[in-house]
This record gives sequence, C-alpha cells and structure tokens, in this order.
Amino acid sequence: MYFANEGKENTEKVAAIVADYVKKNDIKHVVVASVSGYTADIFMKAMPDVKITVVTHVFGSIKKGMDMMGEEKRAELTAKGARIVTAGHALSGVERSFSAQFGGAYPVEIMAHTLRMFGAGVKVGVECATMALDNGAIPYEEDVVAVGGSRGGADTAILIRPGYSSAIFETRIKEIICKPY
Repeated sequence: MYFANEGKENTEKVAAIVADYVKKNDIKHVVVASVSGYTADIFMKAMPDVKITVVTHVFGSIKKGMDMMGEEKRAELTAKGARIVTAGHALSGVERSFSAQFGGAYPVEIMAHTLRMFGAGVKVGVECATMALDNGAIPYEEDVVAVGGSRGGADTAILIRPGYSSAIFETRIKEIICKPY
C-alpha cells in the first residue's frame, strides 16, 4: 500500500495494516520507532497480543542530557509489555560526529542515505530493527515487522530479517508492506 503523503497522518493506518499483516503472517515481533511515545501508544493499542519493541532516540539527541520520551512514558509502555531500546543510531552514531567535525560522507552514512531513496521510514525501519537486535530485544534470525516514519509518526512498515550492526550486510528487507508515495 502506498500513501499520498508522508508523516504522522498515516500512523493509525499503518498500525491497522501491520496488525492485520502480523496476524495473517504469524509474525511475533514488531519494532516501532517512537520518540515521544505517541506512535508506540497507537501500536500497543492496535496489537495488544504482539511483542512490541519501541526504539527511541538516544538521550541528548536534541538537547544534551534530555530524554525525549521521558521517564513516565517509558514506565507506562514497559508496564504495558513493551521493550524499550535506547541506543546510538546504527546508521549514523559515531560517524555523524566525524562528518560534522571533518566534513565529507562516510560509509555508514552513505548506506543510510541510500536507504532513504526508498523513503525515510525504510531507513528508520532498518536502523531500528538493527538496534533492537543488537540490544537483544528481538530474536536473531527471525523475520520481524519494523515501522518507521517521518514528521512525528509512522508511515512505513517493512518485513525484515535484521543483521547485527557488526554484520549489517546480513540484513534482508523481505517486503515493503506500506510506505508513502
């Protein structure tokens, strides 16, 4: 399915599509990118019986020392059964500091920009699934649905078998379930 626009307006539609998809395809894990908890809340409500892993920004990504999600939201999501992963971005992390300091583009950032050719949500989905696997929040060698997006919500879902960040080329994007244009 394709959406006319990217961003938050698609979040509930993506949640419904993913809920139907995981049921029909016996997928046990969904990885959801969520900065504030808004997207996580919608997916937790749409799929109460699915194992949801929420991947959020690192502390200090916007303002040094600041947690974009907040302790209360983390506790609320965890109490509802979500696993929360907060880690350096698998497709930028330390490399971003090199490009900011010295200029130029580095291999992992080039990979991220290449994935963005399919849409920001595809890049985010790959990155979040990798981060969740690195963290042990999802099982190794299992297909999962990864959800990403832009502009404060979800607009993309992919079926993926992620590799660890140390073996990123083992990653297999098996299907683009939905995305903008």
